[in-house]
Amino acid sequence: MAIYQAPLRDMRFVLHELLDSSALSQLPGYEQATPDLIDAVLEQAAKLAESELFPLNLPGDAEGCHFENGVVRTPKGFKEAYRIFREGGWTALACDPDYGGQGMPHAVNFVVEEMISSANLSFGMYPGLSAGAYRALYLHAEDWIKQQYLPKLVDGTWTGTMCLTEAQCGTDLGLIRTRADPADDGSYRISGTKIFISAGEHDLSENILHLVLAKLPDAPSGTRGISLFLVPKFLPGEDGRPGPRNGVSCGSIEHKMGIKASATCVLNFDGAKGWLVGGKHQGMRCMFTMMNAARLGVGLQGLGVAATAYQSAASYAKERRQGRSLSKAQAREGGEADPIIVHPDVRRLLLEMRAVSEASRALAYWVGMEIDQAERNPDESRRQEAEDLVALLTPVIKAALTDHGFEAANNAVQVLGGHGYIHEWGVEQLVRDARITQIYEGTNGVQALDLVGRKLGQDMGRLLRRFFHPVAAFLAKHANDAALAAYIGPTAKAFGRLQQATLSLAQKGMANPEEAGAAATDYSKLFALVAWAFMWCRMAAVANAKLAQSEDDTDFYKAKLDAARFFMARVLPRHSTHFQAVMAGSETLMRVPAESF
Repeated sequence: MAIYQAPLRDMRFVLHELLDSSALSQLPGYEQATPDLIDAVLEQAAKLAESELFPLNLPGDAEGCHFENGVVRTPKGFKEAYRIFREGGWTALACDPDYGGQGMPHAVNFVVEEMISSANLSFGMYPGLSAGAYRALYLHAEDWIKQQYLPKLVDGTWTGTMCLTEAQCGTDLGLIRTRADPADDGSYRISGTKIFISAGEHDLSENILHLVLAKLPDAPSGTRGISLFLVPKFLPGEDGRPGPRNGVSCGSIEHKMGIKASATCVLNFDGAKGWLVGGKHQGMRCMFTMMNAARLGVGLQGLGVAATAYQSAASYAKERRQGRSLSKAQAREGGEADPIIVHPDVRRLLLEMRAVSEASRALAYWVGMEIDQAERNPDESRRQEAEDLVALLTPVIKAALTDHGFEAANNAVQVLGGHGYIHEWGVEQLVRDARITQIYEGTNGVQALDLVGRKLGQDMGRLLRRFFHPVAAFLAKHANDAALAAYIGPTAKAFGRLQQATLSLAQKGMANPEEAGAAATDYSKLFALVAWAFMWCRMAAVANAKLAQSEDDTDFYKAKLDAARFFMARVLPRHSTHFQAVMAGSETLMRVPAESF
């Protein structure tokens, strides 16, 4: 059966030993966020994920959401779980105390998001969308909107959505047709239809706040003419409570491959009353606030699924007996068969899941820490450095971690064999749930284009230097460290290939944009491999130092080094394939006539 126990020891290793979470309490406003407090928060989050959310994952998938007469009901147990979630303050964790939030660092919230995604990806969609709506309003809305709406989002009594997609446009939002007509009272009347709206209608909260992209009558064409509007499901009364129903309704819910307990809705706006957020024709700037945060959140979803997949597969492999070990040294006493953990190919699958997951966790938490630096550090130059690194790594994390989540889920099915293919065992659900993460919030191909087309050349490569420089400095510092030779050498080779590929793309892409487009996905994968390798080098350095200093927890640190060696020997060499594909150019793709497909 699928199992999940929050990997708190590994999470603490990354936060405290690798990234030095004590630095968070040195930032203005985070003085109380000490390692001890962070650990206490994570322990409570683990209990919530393991005891309340994970038990609902399999039955929630089986039941799905119900749509009747415009009303959506979530699966049995979800409403009570959300009440516990909300009353526990989890919707307020990283929100501003001025609006009722707890003011915890984003890095801590990242860890909690991973746990929620591991335990119940469908459930996590509801508060996840609210967090994005909160952030967009917090950064862009007028003060009266913040005062009226943010406290309700923070305490979770109201939830939020992102309403972007329409039938004729997904990635190309310049094609939207939803319109916003000015009203005499300063509000707007929103009309149009949005599709694929996660958490667009449900029974978990008393009101839903829709953030809707629409165009004003005088809007310029394309994305330059998009504006953002706040459209409540119920218009607040004078007492602040939900009043009359607004002109927005759910037309249907989608019947999906996965995340079936998350309501994905068609929303019809029929002259619904809304308010402008962030200025006329500034909708894309505001929406990217939500989308960039959401892309990192989706990356954490991929990591969360991978964690559950690994735990489930490893547990099964240690119990399931099939065949005999190829080596007497691995054979177990008694019985006609050995646990399948003795077989090399099963170990290959498990170690790949584990090695990439642990590197992904380190990479994601590093970015979470940098978000806190970008927002709170008093030094302007340090804030800019952190902001640049986050911007650069956002598409890498979204694509790499969701690709890994899907692959890890597939590998878990492979380990379980026929049982993995059966619904009641809970592992095939992970495959179905993980698949959407590679698609929504911008497909992984779009993330690759963002990395190559926008981030690499921005400000003459300034963003790129925020990653390349620390990698180069670390490799140079440890070049002659014999204890790290098994990690530094392979990483240096892969890093050199990444630098060469970057230079080639810069030269070819200026002459022919299709060169960059053709290379984008392989370049993104090459970048991710180097980023993972860099994190493993750093983790190996910490593990070696700990083993030299103390006899405590030696098994944990030795396991870290084992995973690092596996990554360098078995995963990182894939950089050669991606490098060769990047350097191959666009001709083999673009010379084929469309009629040939």
